[in-house]
Amino acid sequence: MFDTVLVANRGEIAVRVIRTLRELGVRSVAVFSDADAGARHVREADTAVRIGPAPAAESYLSVERLLEAATRTGAQAVHPGYGFLAENAAFARACEEAGLVFIGPSADAIALMGDKIRAKETVEAAGVPVVPGGRDPELAEAARKLGAPVLLKPSAGGGGKGMRLVRDLSVLDEEIAAARREARASFGDDTLLVERWVDRPRHIEIQVLADGHGNVVHLGERECSLQRRHQKIIEEAPSVLLDEATRAAMGEAAVQAARSCGYRGAGTVEFIVPGGDPSQYYFMEMNTRLQVEHPVTELVTGLDLVEWQLRVAAGESLGFTQAEVTLTGHAVEARVCAEDPARGFLPSGGTVLLLDEPQGDGVRTDSGLSEGTEVGSLYDPMLSKVIAYGPDRATALRRLRSALAATATLGVQTNAGFLRRLLAHPDVVAGELDTGLVGRVVDDLVSTDVPEEVYEAAAAVRLEELKPRGDGAGWVDPFSVPSGWRLGGTPKPLAFHLRAPDPVTYTPRGTATVTGDTVTVTLDGLRHTFRRAGDWLGRDGDAWQVRDHDPVADSLSQAGHAGADSLTAPMPGTVTVVKVAVGDEVAAGQSLLVVEAMKMEHVISAPHAGTVAELDVTPGTTVAMDQVLAVIAPKEETE
Repeated sequence: MFDTVLVANRGEIAVRVIRTLRELGVRSVAVFSDADAGARHVREADTAVRIGPAPAAESYLSVERLLEAATRTGAQAVHPGYGFLAENAAFARACEEAGLVFIGPSADAIALMGDKIRAKETVEAAGVPVVPGGRDPELAEAARKLGAPVLLKPSAGGGGKGMRLVRDLSVLDEEIAAARREARASFGDDTLLVERWVDRPRHIEIQVLADGHGNVVHLGERECSLQRRHQKIIEEAPSVLLDEATRAAMGEAAVQAARSCGYRGAGTVEFIVPGGDPSQYYFMEMNTRLQVEHPVTELVTGLDLVEWQLRVAAGESLGFTQAEVTLTGHAVEARVCAEDPARGFLPSGGTVLLLDEPQGDGVRTDSGLSEGTEVGSLYDPMLSKVIAYGPDRATALRRLRSALAATATLGVQTNAGFLRRLLAHPDVVAGELDTGLVGRVVDDLVSTDVPEEVYEAAAAVRLEELKPRGDGAGWVDPFSVPSGWRLGGTPKPLAFHLRAPDPVTYTPRGTATVTGDTVTVTLDGLRHTFRRAGDWLGRDGDAWQVRDHDPVADSLSQAGHAGADSLTAPMPGTVTVVKVAVGDEVAAGQSLLVVEAMKMEHVISAPHAGTVAELDVTPGTTVAMDQVLAVIAPKEETE
């Protein structure tokens, strides 16, 4: 076993890897950018090395700086985690050349499976069933031969980027051109392949583990069909769709796929499965790294996958055979991300003011957070993963819903409440899943309305802050008590001007108790309990930022821009493109600016024809959510 391992990643996966290193008695080395100097993974590692400025290209994606950090700290091996350089063949090869062990497959295996076209051809030759399709240069011809609907996919990419579903072949050429542009921008390679689209498909993947001595086993499957924008948000093991015979057949196909590329380490073979006929499964791709959802496999097999990655990389043989792998119970994972469901799941950010992450009683949380963590717009929005285990699926689902209700990340808006409601949806409870389910039900699970009890709790906090504290001897000035008392008149209840995010004037009408960071309100005979921190209130995984609202200042601001529209940032991020200047005339719907955050671009367009009256940003400006970017005076006002 190694003495020292450098973890070439950040956030929850770095913390996760460091935990196993500590259990094995291996010294851990963390790396960090300037933005992560105070991050949890930095504090938990035995040693930490600064590797550059905040942008990933100058820190976490810098092969040179990572190798220098490994050399300086005496690391013998590098664990890449997932994301960043985890599936970068050049990085794996550079580690080898520097005399470091790359904890993962060989550079050749990464390169082979990273090319979707070559990967498909390789596994097909090994007898693994693949989705019918075609590739460049006969892409359009193959698509028309398959018939609509078809799916266009970048050969070099992943994560759903550049994928386009074409249901009408009359627009095929335009869709191919658009897919090429996105693939080129995302991966520097516009090579595409086309596959037959499977309607209402299920996404099922098989975990494989291989050593350097010719042993390959599979550890069962994970159901990953609950996705949004081609990104997984809920995963579970095992899948309710598969019987033992299908599980064994898919497992053997995954083992053959791993053997076909000489795989070593932990990897995942992904299949697309028609929900109506699980025996007709097709290879999609192979992820040559540890998966985000690996904890559900760990819980049902009792194996630590990071430990086995380390043991295999150190030259050990697998200590068990396929016959000795058993799946016990059921596990479900939810990915908690910094995003706002009420704003179309746009990325969010801020400072973690209060953090509650459940552990124990069948619940595990893998997280990179701590109170005080600054969640910015530079990196992936996933903050943590909440995983629940039970003897059966129903128990695991109940435990996960309960754990999400107990999860609080006040100061940063997350999707925890949305995930809890999704897990309670009848189709999810019944196991009737497919990759389009979330898109069909999302509107029923998201609301922009703020419950009245939230305003009641916010008013109670402010009322508590107004109460006089006395002179230390127990005497309180009666004129300082916020009772609404008036000389010679009937007491007038206090009203509070609040914004969450729309302005309201709220008069409390219930009863409330404020104790530390907990607020309990009773309204219409129902009791509601909230956690609170600063302007934030949280309950059942949901959170609201309720700020004070000054109606006078707001009126003056609106008067200053009468008839004009202020364009604000829909999410915290960085302005990457500015296409106009003050005084420019613009058309309705014209693209004016681009704001980027957490790998997502958002185009800011003109709400109407007019003139740019104000422009408060330039390319590179960091902006907060709702910050004014520009003001557009309507055309008629200009004239």
